[in-house]
Amino acid sequence: MSKNKTYHPDTLAVRGGLSRSQFDETSEALYLTSGYVYSSAQEAADSFSGDLDRFVYSRYGNPTVTMLQERMALLEGAESCRMTASGMAAVFATMASLLKSGDRVVASRALFGACHAILTQILPQWGIETELVDGTDMTAWEDALSRPAQMVFVETPSNPLLELVDLELVTALAHQAGALMVVDNVFATPLGQKPIEYGVDLVVYSATKHIDGHGRVLGGAILGKSELVDEKIFKFMCRTGPSLSPFNAWVLLKSLESLSLRVDRMVANADHVARHITQHCPDITIRYPWLESHPQYALARKQMRHGGNIIAMELPGGQAACFRFLDSLNIIDISNNLGDAKSLICHPFTTTHSNLDEKDRALLGIRDGHIRLSVGLEHADDLIDDIMTGYAAINS
Repeated sequence: MSKNKTYHPDTLAVRGGLSRSQFDETSEALYLTSGYVYSSAQEAADSFSGDLDRFVYSRYGNPTVTMLQERMALLEGAESCRMTASGMAAVFATMASLLKSGDRVVASRALFGACHAILTQILPQWGIETELVDGTDMTAWEDALSRPAQMVFVETPSNPLLELVDLELVTALAHQAGALMVVDNVFATPLGQKPIEYGVDLVVYSATKHIDGHGRVLGGAILGKSELVDEKIFKFMCRTGPSLSPFNAWVLLKSLESLSLRVDRMVANADHVARHITQHCPDITIRYPWLESHPQYALARKQMRHGGNIIAMELPGGQAACFRFLDSLNIIDISNNLGDAKSLICHPFTTTHSNLDEKDRALLGIRDGHIRLSVGLEHADDLIDDIMTGYAAINS
């Protein structure tokens, strides 16, 4: 690929970062090695001193992982990327490497359960203050960021109820407060939202989700400016070891080749399914970003290139109705994962957000009647038929 040309994301997802060995293989090579050898003691010394740029240990760097990092950076439009062993490793490494005792973090309240735990349980043990706000309330953001802060962390759309944060406005407030802006962009995918275009400093992903997209491997990504990703976060990673395995990197590289095809089909299916449920299941409350009924529909159309493949539903009848609905499905699998080629569904109240206490779930608006649906690649008509089977079960 020419470094002087601008390529479409579809092309970057297939060819970005490609580095062939002396064998000129078509597929990216898989380098399953933990370490590397040197032709002399001096070469080893020069490698560790930094005088020689080469791989020294796969916890620090590996040819397969490097290809993936370069491809992800090109796809995101970021200066640099570092891959991690999981999405949560990406979130934690970002916070642990950039924050210290006495610092202050402001975050949107609507977060994945494990992210919520890091902010409210782990960081406070280290003397780091966390303030959670309603991510949809600009007055709350203005108030929270009227005082200095070191980091702002948001998910948009949020897990599981698809609340949005205005990236342009909140990023501006974060920078005025002296804070780095960090965005978990998992639900939108790298194709559906570009936080860096709004001035965001760092973007994190669980590559386990859409980037793999087949339920096979774990992985995470941290993307942003090189001075943050390579000089600060990477040094923390080298010392603490949340590195991605070469095998998982290779799987993710191959998955990226079909990312746009899969995401396009998932999004089209999700939009079709959401509109069908709205029309034919009047007692089910639907939340989907590109559905006109979404309370932040205008913002979704502004900052998202598509509505994503996640649908949030609230069923009448609470947990009992949700369990009858889930247990009656024939195609859609009950799973806490998402972004998979297979459609997956879960009950957040008793799974992904079950670690939150009653007060926190109430603040987030997560009730026992909520269901999160990750729409996959099956035919939309079959998915609708399966959902209508579940709907019949709660009304029988």
